[in-house]
Amino acid sequence: MSGRARLAVCAAVATLSASSALLPLVEPVGWMMQAAVLLVIVSGAGGLARRVPLARPLTVVAQAVVALLLLTVLFVNDQAIGGVLPGPDAFRELGELTQEGVADVSRYAIPAPVTAGIRLLLVGGVLLVGLLVDTLAVTYRSAAPAGLPLLALYSVAAGLSQGGAGWLWFLIAGAGYLLLLLAEGRDRLSQWGRVFGGRVPGGRPPVAKGQSYASTASGPAYAPVRTGRRIGALVLGVALVVPAVLPSLGGGLLGPAVAGRGTGGGTISAVNPLVSLQNSLNQPEDRQVLNYRTTASDTRDLYLRIVALDQFDGTAWKPSERAVKDVPDRLPGPAGLSPKVDVTTVNTSVSAAPWYAQNWLPLPYPASHVDIAGRWRFEPEGRTLVGDRGQNTRGVQYQVESLLVRPTARQLDTAPAPPAELTREYTKVPDSLPPVVRETARQVTRGAGSAYDKAVRLQDWFSLNGGFTYNTEVRAGSGTEAIARFLEQKEGFCVHFAFSMAAMARTLGIPARVAVGFTPGTRQSDGSTSVGLKDAHAWPELYFEGTGWTRFEPTPSRGTPPDYTLADTPSTGGTNAPAPQPSHSAAEPVGPSPSQSCAPAERRVGPCWTPPAQAASGPADDGPSPWTVAAVCVGAVVLLLLPVLPLLWRLRARSRRLRGARPGRDGPSGALTARPDAVDGATWHHDGPPEPHTSPRPGPYATARTLAAWRELVDSGWDYGILPDESLTPRKAAERIVRIGELDGTAAEAAHRVAASVEQVLYAPDPRPAAGLAVEVQRVRTGLRDGASRRLRLRALLAPRSAARALWTLSARWSDFLTRCTTSPPATAVRRAAGAVRFSRSRP
Repeated sequence: MSGRARLAVCAAVATLSASSALLPLVEPVGWMMQAAVLLVIVSGAGGLARRVPLARPLTVVAQAVVALLLLTVLFVNDQAIGGVLPGPDAFRELGELTQEGVADVSRYAIPAPVTAGIRLLLVGGVLLVGLLVDTLAVTYRSAAPAGLPLLALYSVAAGLSQGGAGWLWFLIAGAGYLLLLLAEGRDRLSQWGRVFGGRVPGGRPPVAKGQSYASTASGPAYAPVRTGRRIGALVLGVALVVPAVLPSLGGGLLGPAVAGRGTGGGTISAVNPLVSLQNSLNQPEDRQVLNYRTTASDTRDLYLRIVALDQFDGTAWKPSERAVKDVPDRLPGPAGLSPKVDVTTVNTSVSAAPWYAQNWLPLPYPASHVDIAGRWRFEPEGRTLVGDRGQNTRGVQYQVESLLVRPTARQLDTAPAPPAELTREYTKVPDSLPPVVRETARQVTRGAGSAYDKAVRLQDWFSLNGGFTYNTEVRAGSGTEAIARFLEQKEGFCVHFAFSMAAMARTLGIPARVAVGFTPGTRQSDGSTSVGLKDAHAWPELYFEGTGWTRFEPTPSRGTPPDYTLADTPSTGGTNAPAPQPSHSAAEPVGPSPSQSCAPAERRVGPCWTPPAQAASGPADDGPSPWTVAAVCVGAVVLLLLPVLPLLWRLRARSRRLRGARPGRDGPSGALTARPDAVDGATWHHDGPPEPHTSPRPGPYATARTLAAWRELVDSGWDYGILPDESLTPRKAAERIVRIGELDGTAAEAAHRVAASVEQVLYAPDPRPAAGLAVEVQRVRTGLRDGASRRLRLRALLAPRSAARALWTLSARWSDFLTRCTTSPPATAVRRAAGAVRFSRSRP
């Protein structure tokens, strides 16, 4: 197998290794086999194009065309011309499938089903990354930058997976990239000729007649391999260290809940239950999330609460940033609870599913004691537990002691006014809230004599006599008009009902917030209770002094209305509310809501909450657009790359300069037999088989090779603090490097030999270019490194001073480009181009 073919195979393997991190995100995983087959075909097309040979850009275009044809045949062959060629209809269908895939990604929780749209995103994404990797590593022979698309592919998987991608997927992706680097290094090493591993003591080995010193040069035989290992170790180190010092992207099914570290401080930030709840309700399978046993005789009111959303800006409900602290042995008593209210202590043992990983801990409300292992913090205002430093609920088991609060309707009706500070905070509504929300709330509660009576009127209007339908096929939209549209259409999810009732209660002066979590679940034959994805729910909590935060249930056919809202409701009569509509929910469930949280029809819809979540929104806040996320990711990659650009440029420049000066590159007489590399931005290209130069005077290739080695020696000294002095002769410059760098022995002799070779090719009447200059330069670099301090070594590696030449080259090329754009090509250039054409035609 040729070097390029081996490199192409390794590029495909590296792409598939990185894409393996996507496997846990979807089920089943048959798409991976399709992506692998298509990737092999695209890589084979690239190999054929390179053998023709086509120009590099044409090779990339050919591979892109093949990839497009394959996607057309696989996904939209019915709309294609002849089932193969993509036409306008095929492109339109591909666009629609892509949009459906993006929508499905935000709709389903992990692992998501492989819909047609998701399959197109997966297969097309792997093909795109594979094409980029093949282009960089094989077509343009630069494997190191090919790690960027591989990193992007892995980052997508890590960002979408719950709690981040596992270490196994990282190792697989990293191994694929290192295999690609090793293949490129082996390919480059094979071009240098045979390399011997032994050292010959005492200087140069004997050179046979007709043999160059380069073919038997002593020195470190496997320096390129060691360099590749060092680069690989550095890359792995950066990959492990950088994520540790960057802000976390967050994880868990409720999104990026960030707990502060330490013993007493820190905050938690907002989450978005809407997206997560919607994902849970859209799952085709009602997977078990939690299983619990409880001492409660009646579990209808045992809702498992995760987080409370207490900030409302007209378009979104979200939790406030609150201080967190260590979990106390006994949680403080709930705010506003009076000893006169009937309370029963309940003990519950909860087990979370192994796949259920989120930062917030589901708890019965209000909990008074939690026995759980791990790094958990307590947020007193919402009475929630949040994981710290990556702690989540995956497979945890914990014991909870909670209070079952049973106020009477009379206690709520006669409750005194809540504290003024609490009322100010929890009755805020923005000026942007449509007036119809406030007007409807007043109309529904007209004639009600107390805050409790108003709350019950609102609940009954939504759940019984307001004509509302629990419909999973409707989207109420987003923005300040979302609640108004919901009140007009009267169809929506539990989130619509909870958000709207809480907003309307605030306009009436009743402190309100929205809780998200799970309904009690379904009792099992063994006495335990199972809570599934479709038990995810949202409900409003209203504050009454003496009872505290009190649950209401406005969603028709979901959950269980509390007993204190069903009987002995004090009413002052007379209602001028909107005319009652036929009831859509006459009978209320009497037991724990059986996993009916959301019906299968809800799989395409708007808001209803789920265990996996992220940042809160209003009745339909879709979060940041994919373009925003992509822009942020690209910006982050650019910021990460900027510090290592000097290092990458320096490694690339050294490789190009010394490529033509390595052992085994010279013919019997020391003349050049392979293409040389760039010197100060100028490049001599040599294509085709080696063409030895046997003329007495070295050709431009040999001169360029020698000057490139000299430039590398000068820049190596520059990296270690020895500024170049262009006014000195090569011999004086070498003496200066030896003196300042405190070189001795073989390193000093190597520097003088390189300088003598430069003088030979420039000034000698019968120049004889020296061979093995790469080895000589490497000896000088080793001597400079050994004599430098640790700080200077790191500076020379990570921020080499000679990288300034890259800026000079870019500036010069930019100036040349501007000159060519503003001036017409001189006649001499035209004549020179014509002469080059005649010369190329005259060659055999």
